Parts: sequence; structure tokens; C-alpha cells
Amino acid sequence: MTPEGALPAAGHANGWVGDWSARRRRLSPDRVGLVDADTGRAFSYADLDDRANRTARLCRAHGVEKGDRVAVLSRNRPELVDLFFATGKLGAVLAPLSHRLAAPELGTMLSAVAPELLVVEEPFTDLAAAVLASDAFDLDAGDGADGTEPTVVVVGGERSGASADDSVADTRWDETLPADDTPVDRPDVALADPHLFLHTGGSTGVPKETVLPHRSILWNSFNTITAWGLRPEDTTPMTFPMFHTGGWNVLTVPLFHLGGTVVIAREFDPGQVLRLVNERDATVLIAVPAVLRAMAEHDRWADTDLSTLRFAKSGGGPCRNAVLESWWDRDVDLSQGYGLTECGPNNFAMPDDWPREKADSVGVPAPHVDARIVDEFGDPLPDGEVGELELSGPHAADRYWQNPRESRRTFGDDESDRWVATGDLARVDADGYYHIEGRVKNMFVSGGENVYPPAVEDAIADHPKVSEVVVIAVPDDQWGTVGRAVVAGEESLTLDELRGFLDDRLARFKHPRSLRFTDEIPTSGPSKIDRGSVQDRFGEE
Repeated sequence: MTPEGALPAAGHANGWVGDWSARRRRLSPDRVGLVDADTGRAFSYADLDDRANRTARLCRAHGVEKGDRVAVLSRNRPELVDLFFATGKLGAVLAPLSHRLAAPELGTMLSAVAPELLVVEEPFTDLAAAVLASDAFDLDAGDGADGTEPTVVVVGGERSGASADDSVADTRWDETLPADDTPVDRPDVALADPHLFLHTGGSTGVPKETVLPHRSILWNSFNTITAWGLRPEDTTPMTFPMFHTGGWNVLTVPLFHLGGTVVIAREFDPGQVLRLVNERDATVLIAVPAVLRAMAEHDRWADTDLSTLRFAKSGGGPCRNAVLESWWDRDVDLSQGYGLTECGPNNFAMPDDWPREKADSVGVPAPHVDARIVDEFGDPLPDGEVGELELSGPHAADRYWQNPRESRRTFGDDESDRWVATGDLARVDADGYYHIEGRVKNMFVSGGENVYPPAVEDAIADHPKVSEVVVIAVPDDQWGTVGRAVVAGEESLTLDELRGFLDDRLARFKHPRSLRFTDEIPTSGPSKIDRGSVQDRFGEE
């Protein structure tokens, strides 16, 4: 009989690879690792390891072995954490999919992933049925596909006679989860083996699956802990969805590494997050700018005690000055971060006692990150010049799944000297701080001068009549290309008024030459601005 919490003999060097939950259990079995805010349930690290062992057996019962994929279509819930730890133990791959995508998109992605097992949260059973019935779903398309549909297991909800999930599967998580929670027999798992497939934007409109090996997950965790100063006693409310790299690698995995506490909920609600900061004495908060703004504008904002927060970070796009100042006014140390699914995502940090005038930067590289700015030919540029940001380090992903062309474009061919091309324009100032200037594809030239939309948007966003803004490029007979400001805000704002406001803030060639209004700026992913949609709608007028 294996003693409680004991580790099975790995039989090979580095037997700890993939067995995060068992190793943390031995160090801090009674410490709370996960809280489900929707049910109020708290799970110790001993609980999480027991659940992971049971989940690993469930996966094996459905044919999942080393190298096989487990796809998930679900909101944030404890079973996703169980699957993360379980696939680690098995040497399998967890591939969370966005429930916000359409059935044809998911059909194409599921074909490429070719999972042995598809776990579906009960609210998305109709969507899953549509995906499996979609013409885009090809049983023979993915690497390792054998022409058979994946086994579908439904999680969450209650079975009560005929229901939507009956059209997808008769197998339910809670009814088939094995009771045996003793340590499972484990295969040899290496740092180079994949553990997560996380999808990111694709040039064809269908997201690409980024292959994250155990190595990159581990080293990103090191970077986050050492650069941001995370502590075992830290607690965070998770604001990112777990089909996104932010849901795993921004804070969840680093805090599990340390023995901290992660609080999850099915849906984001600014009032709930503010309440959780108080109830759980949250110490760290990471979110996209739209989430931080929603919290600052919520009725509960003024009455929420934020004093337990040691720091907060914004990621996923530029954070407007007004949002930064609203948190600074509450004595919260809010700064901007930068990352991408393909590398990290945590690459930079603010030094101790960083000056407020550096707030428009993302800080300096983390301890195990190299960064450089290159020109269009890949040659490094001197400090101060704008070029493409490239990143290197053991935290980088390996490649895109079944996409060698895009893999070469982003990750290069030379594995001994690998730099990840981010597609973002940046510069380094005289003090070594990195400033993101926008996407390579979004920069435009007006009258021979380079214009970087995020810098223009930051200036426009300071106008009191503007809630949010996107600047796009449109053709112009005189200047070749000029900017157009698409604004969510008061429609009494005129172009002359706006340009007068910008006179002391921006060079005139950067001023927008036209103005359009919209009720809401479209977003994609975790509340990121969908510039493509804005361009499609307003660029041809």
C-alpha cells in the first residue's frame, strides 16, 4: 500500500517533470491551492493531487496515454486544473478551446488537435454537437488521427431526463470518475515533451495551436516568480479564461509552483472580483485594461478595500493613463506587462521603486529573458530606434502544431540561436526600459513619417469625451495614408476639437484626419481590441 502523499518510483532522472501536484502536496498538503468562487469550495494541495490522480485514471480509461491530447470546451472550473495536473502525470497534452468561437472554427481546430478525449462543460453541449457535425471537422486531419471521433465527457450541471448533452455523449464526469486517488504509474516525461496546446490568432482567421512543452511552462514560472516577487502566501482572483495563456501562465501555474492560492469563477464580473479582493485578502491582480477599467468604474469601487494588493499588472494591450491613474489614486502599484502565447507570456518587469514617468513602458527583461529590437532584415537596432521586438529564452514555445510555415516565420529555423519574432514594434529608452509601439502590420506611413496607432490612441483617450478609441489607416490623395479615429464616446466631439486638443500632445502628421463613432469597440480574446473588425467596418468608408 502506497503511503498517503508518497511519490511513485519514476524510474528515471527528472521524475518530477509533470508531477507538480504531488511535489507541492509533499511540501504543503494543507495549504489551499484553489478556490471555486461560484461554489465556495476550497481545495488544498492534497485535495488537488488526489483529484489529479483520479482524473488521470479517468483519462486512461478513455484511451489517453503519453503524447495524446485532451481537448476541453469549458469555462473556468476546478476540473480544468484537475486535467492540467493529470495530463502532466500522464505525459499527455491539455488543449483548452475557446467556447467563444464558432462551430466551423472549432471544427478545424479540433481536427488538428485530434484528441482522444473531449471534455465539454454542460452549457456547451449544443456547441460541441455542432462542432462534431460540422463539415470543418475532419476525423483524418490531425497528426495521430485514426478516423474515430473523440470520446466526449460532459462536466457540470445535473442530468434530468433528456437534455442537450444527450446529443453529444452519455458519459458524465461525475458518474465515471474513478474513486482510486492513489498515485498513478507514470511514463518517462521529459522537459521537451509538450504539455499545453494554447491557441492564438491565425493569418487565415483560424487560431493556431501553440505547442508549449513542460520546459517553457516551468521557465515562465521561474521568470514570473523571480521578476515579480511572488510569494507562497499570495492569493489572486483569476480574471483570464483558461483557454488563454493568461489563464495558466500569467499567475496560475507560478502560484501553484510556490504554493499560493488561485480563485476562479465561471464568468468575469467586476463586482465579484472586487468582492473577492476583500474576502480573500488578495495580494496580486493581473488583468487586461478593459477589466481594470470596468472594476474602477463599478459602483463597489469606492467601498472596496484594496490595501492587501501588493501590486497589479495590466496586459493584453496598452493601458490608458486614466485607468493607471484610477488605480494609483487607490495606492495600488499598477504597471504594464507584455507577453504573448508564443513566448512566456511573462517577459518584462518593473524594477523596484520604478518612476511613474516610465508607466508607458513594460519595464526591463525578466531574469531569464533576452530581448532585442531588429530592423526588417533581422539586424539589431541601436537604443531609441523603433523596430520589431524579438525575444529569446527557455520559456519560449516550440512551434505551431502542424503549421511549419508559420512556425518558421515566428520561431525561425536555428534552434541553437532561436529568437521569437513577436510581430510587435518596440524601442528601448536610455534607461533600458522597453516601450511597445504597436503591431508591425498596424504601423502606417503618412507623408514619409511613421505613425504608430497606440501612441496616437493614448493621446486621444485623454480627451474627456472619449471612452475608448482605435486609430486605423485609410488612403489619402495627398499624404498616401492618414489616420482615422474610431471613437466610443460623446458624439458631440468634432474633428477640429480633437485636433486642437492634440496640438500640444502629438506632431500634426500623427493627428487623425477623420473621425467616426461607434457604440462599442469590438473585442476579441480576453477583452482585446479587435483591430481587424474595426478596419473592416470603418476603413472603406
